[in-house]
Order: sequence, then C-alpha cells, then structure tokens
Amino acid sequence: MRWTQGFKVAAVLAAAVLGLAACGGGGGSAAASKGGNPIVVASFNFTDSQVLAEVYAQALEAKGYPVTRKFNIGSRELLYPSLKSGELQFIPEYQGSAISTGFGQTAPKDAGAEHSKLAELFAPSGISLLNYAPAENKNTYIVKSDLAKSQGLTKISDLKKLSSVVMAGPPECATRDNCFVGFRDAYKLNVTFQTVQEAGPRLQQLRSGAVTVVPVDSVSPPTADPDFTALQDDLSIVSTENVVPAVNNKVLQERGDDFKNVINAVSAKLTTDQLRDLDKQVDVNGDAVGDVVKDWLSKQALS
Repeated sequence: MRWTQGFKVAAVLAAAVLGLAACGGGGGSAAASKGGNPIVVASFNFTDSQVLAEVYAQALEAKGYPVTRKFNIGSRELLYPSLKSGELQFIPEYQGSAISTGFGQTAPKDAGAEHSKLAELFAPSGISLLNYAPAENKNTYIVKSDLAKSQGLTKISDLKKLSSVVMAGPPECATRDNCFVGFRDAYKLNVTFQTVQEAGPRLQQLRSGAVTVVPVDSVSPPTADPDFTALQDDLSIVSTENVVPAVNNKVLQERGDDFKNVINAVSAKLTTDQLRDLDKQVDVNGDAVGDVVKDWLSKQALS
C-alpha cells in the first residue's frame, strides 16, 4: 500500500478539505428512486482508491440509491474526521494500513483478525465495516525473473542465497518494519538501502541490475509482468490489506439490509487480479474510470 500518515486533525482542516473535494470526482447523483439524501462516497488521492470508490458508487446507483462523489481527497488525516461527522459517509479502506497509519496500532497478521480489530477502532466514531473483499493492495517485493530463476528465489527469505542485497525504495521504507527494517532485522539479510522516491526510476534501477529488490503495490502492473517475480513474504512482515467498506452508522441505519447486501455483493467479486486490471486500464491505457468500472460491473452482473 502507498505510504500514508495517521490523523490528528483540527475540525477546521476537515471542513476545508470538503470544499476542495467536491471538485475531485466524477459524477453527481443518479435518480433517487430509493429516496432520501445522497450517500456521500469518498476516496483517497490515488488511482486504486478512486477506482474502488467508483465501483461501489455505480453499484449503488444501479440499485436506485442516490450517490454523491467526493473523490481524490487526500490522506486519512483529512478524511477520517469528516467520515466521523457524517459529511463523508462511505470509503473503501485497506485494513492493515487503516489500523497502522489511521490509528497508530499494530495490525494483526490475518484478514479476519484485522477486520475485527479495525471494527473495534472505528466503533467509537460511529463508523462500521461491511464485509472485506478478497482484493488487497499492499507492499509487494519484486526481483528480476532471470535472477529469481537462476538463484531459486521464490520467497523473501531466499534472498539469503545472495551474498548481498540492495533494496531501492521511498525514504519511508528505510525506517519501516514492513520494508527495509524488516528485511534487515526480521529476515536477517545482508541488505543495504537506496532511496529512490518514484516507482518508475526504481523499476529502471531493478531492470539495470543496480538494485536487487524493490517494493511495489500488489495491484501495480509490474507484479504481473513476466520480467519480474513477486517474492512471497514468508515471515509476514507486511500486513494483509484487504479492501473493506467503512460506512457511517447513520447510513446503515437509514438504508438497512438491502444497502448492505448491495455492497457485500460487490466486495465478494473483487479480487486482487481484477483490481490490478482495472487500475491498469486507467493508469496505463488511459481509459476513464467511470467507463472501466461500468464495464466491470456489467460483466459481474452487478449493474
């Protein structure tokens, strides 16, 4: 998952961002055949989050629920206070990062335990979780496939077969237990670190052989590129990051079981491979988020 920070935010900051956020997303509301106020669906400020928010928004509209989009808002520190107040009402979250960066706590190692813990953390704010999806977006570590084949590298611990390992990553990686620190302290690798901020240059360094391993998002195209091999995190230094809808309780109380069923049906169909493909269509092919999502929902019989 992308690095985001926790939240200690004044109310004035939350109010300010809502004014800006209205410019961020597509669409307006569909015909309000189920009546009531529009459900305000929000997203963080990166492609995967916007794609997910649009998936849930269109699925709701297809079932007659009115929706207002407020996409591309920013990090959790900007979004959580407005989710608590009800100004924002729905966001697709990532369980591990929500626990660790949203609440500053240690995430459990499996999706079910994460779901239970995150639900407890959100409860005092009047926010509930619906079912989590099979889809994840988390840090994944890749090496060149020719190196993986020649050295028998399938998991991170296999990097011990190499005399030395060079990791390139964003500056935050250097101090994170789920990144460089984990490679050094948990995996006990002879590893050095190079700061390379952007993903593109990191991949160039990897292709050239200047570095051994780099972190990427699990839904990013390189994880499906035959030139690269994703290593299994056999010591589980990276938390699971299953997608989970976080919803203000007022919406759940007003909309009832039908609303929950619509959302849970979408979550059940979302896989990491499908999410990677949706993101690729937007980021690589340049297709519009709304069109990509509409096609996916139709194929899944969710619209």
